[in-house]
Amino acid sequence: MSAAVKYTLGRVGLFVGVLAALWFVEMNMFLRLMLALVSSAALSFFLLRGWRDEMAGEMAEASERRRAEKDRLRSALAGDDQPTDAPGEPRG
Repeated sequence: MSAAVKYTLGRVGLFVGVLAALWFVEMNMFLRLMLALVSSAALSFFLLRGWRDEMAGEMAEASERRRAEKDRLRSALAGDDQPTDAPGEPRG
């Protein structure tokens, strides 16, 4: 499972858990939802740090791969990257 999916499910799970804990507290439903949202965000900052760091690492790797592929394609389109028939021999 990707780190982004784990982190997202963790955030949703924390929100539902905090909301369930606040369900029996006598207050306005909107206030209860807002309190659950803020509380789950604060808890996720501490409890889900590992998954957040893992997700950030995966996103950085994907970004680097896209950047390298983009540079390779630009180079090929500019003619800087000549395909070869044999190693060391340019096609011609």
